Amino acid sequence: MAELHPEDAKLVTLARSARGRTGAAEGAAVRDTDGRTYVAASVSLLSLKLSALQAAVAAAVSSGVEGLEAAVVVSAADAVEQEGLAAVRDLTAAAPVHLAGPDGSLRATV
Repeated sequence: MAELHPEDAKLVTLARSARGRTGAAEGAAVRDTDGRTYVAASVSLLSLKLSALQAAVAAAVSSGVEGLEAAVVVSAADAVEQEGLAAVRDLTAAAPVHLAGPDGSLRATV
């Protein structure tokens, strides 16, 4: 993960952990403008479906966060899903959103 800032590399580790712990398709982590992190896995219930990134942003917002510095999604997908990306952009237009594979390797930055 030489391409990532060390703080963003920590987000990859946290997102991988959330994904692995729950067996979910995705894990995500976001860092707010105060340096606090929020971690989530994708949610798939009959009554509620959230991507991991949506869930992590929701956790941050429910804690009073008004801006994000960076976000990471760990997934086998080829791209960051648009709804989660939109949730990040609702808070911060310029925050990098990194996509890492299940092995933690950086695949893209949006």
